[in-house]
Amino acid sequence: MAGTANAAAKSEMIDLTNLSPDQLMQIKQEFEQEMTNIQDSLSTLHSCKAKYAGSKDALEAFQPDWENRQILVPLTSSMYVPGRIKDLNNFVIDIGTGYYIEKDLQGSKDYFKRRVEYVQEQIEKIEKIHLQKTRFLNSVIGVLEMKQAAALKMIQQQQQQQQGKQSA
Repeated sequence: MAGTANAAAKSEMIDLTNLSPDQLMQIKQEFEQEMTNIQDSLSTLHSCKAKYAGSKDALEAFQPDWENRQILVPLTSSMYVPGRIKDLNNFVIDIGTGYYIEKDLQGSKDYFKRRVEYVQEQIEKIEKIHLQKTRFLNSVIGVLEMKQAAALKMIQQQQQQQQGKQSA
């Protein structure tokens, strides 16, 4: 159903030159807001990808001789307690909204690898949308500037004609 709506939207082309400057300004403002939202989404996805990649990298650095090694365990983002690694092949992963899963070392690495790849795919999809919207916004701005320049030229011509009538 989304494909049908998308196909209908693609087939419905709007001639920007037929729109008034007010309509163009409204479209411009709406697209600028959409662009801001897309930028926010991209920023969130990049942060998420970095978090997953960091977890994957930490697992890659794990060494078999680290058993019983002393580490700092985070209680909050700025508070830690000392701890020891007891089981090198048992990891608890936060998968979001208060849910956790247990996985072995390889399963944990695979999980974070898949998450990084998935988030990267989403980033690429959103970047394509961002590019399309940027192009359209630039078109709107170009037509708007053209219409504003034409309106200014018309006003200047009218002023010149009025000055010509007053001189005569």
